[in-house]
Amino acid sequence: MAENQAQFTLLPKILNGGIAGMIGVTCTFPLDLVKTRLQKQTVSADGRKMYNSIMDAFKKIYIAEGIRGMYRGSGILILLVTPEKAIKLSANDFFRFHLKDQNNKLSPMRQALAGAFAGIIQLVITTPMELLKIQLQDAGRVAAMEARIDPKTGKSLIPQISARQVTQKLVKERGVAGLYKGLIATMARDVPFCMIYFPLFAKIDSLGPRKSDGSGDAAFYWSFLCGLIAGSFTALVVTPCDVMKTRIQTVTKSAKGDKSYATITAAFRDILETEGTRAFFKGGACRMIVIAPLYAIIQTVYFLGVAEKMLGIKKDIKHVK
Repeated sequence: MAENQAQFTLLPKILNGGIAGMIGVTCTFPLDLVKTRLQKQTVSADGRKMYNSIMDAFKKIYIAEGIRGMYRGSGILILLVTPEKAIKLSANDFFRFHLKDQNNKLSPMRQALAGAFAGIIQLVITTPMELLKIQLQDAGRVAAMEARIDPKTGKSLIPQISARQVTQKLVKERGVAGLYKGLIATMARDVPFCMIYFPLFAKIDSLGPRKSDGSGDAAFYWSFLCGLIAGSFTALVVTPCDVMKTRIQTVTKSAKGDKSYATITAAFRDILETEGTRAFFKGGACRMIVIAPLYAIIQTVYFLGVAEKMLGIKKDIKHVK
């Protein structure tokens, strides 16, 4: 056991997770913004919607808010995603390592358990990160709806909203504890996600070609494909939980027709009764488009061992079969 323990090094895994998260979020944030806007909107009394599709949302957001608007809330997300992804990826590896049996194998049940533990631990960062991100992303939609026309130029004047303003207002009104609104809803999404994603990724990863360096890792392109496949499938499965979480974490009903809920039960009942089952998959395609490349990038960067190269240490050899 002592020999195996020495070959599990936590620090580079934490650093790799943080680096991977920063790169992944930077590349996919505009898609995540569109996903949040699609999930948040409801049909007005006259049957109209602000956004009709992913491309329609992209076009309208870009025209109304510009490229800066497409990255609204990205600063706080990139700041918090570093420890969030570091915790999630390194914790999963940690629990996988310590849950293997005496034959150095890990059953599917134990893989799911390792993922569940990782999903629970990362909630300390994920919940406030998601809450702030949603307020910032939705603030642009509300501002666009409340924009006035400049009589001189005829252009829309959209109020500028900063991450600092939103964060300060939220903390002032609700305190630090208020940053954890939607904790249970976030758990309902993230724990199943980790329980499905990590074992699925590991299974697909095990079927592909390996590197020739004796590390046991999959080839570069195969890790990327595994992240795409496992990420897109798992994202679709947990989309209903993500829709309810988004509604719950919208702190205020800022625009006409907006709804917010206190619990998952309240959200589920109202969405089902007023919008139907299809509403639970609002933004589902967009979420798949976000998560697939995000996790493909994250897994690839993580398994490249960037931190090990920076620290000048040898990458751990895989043990779990």
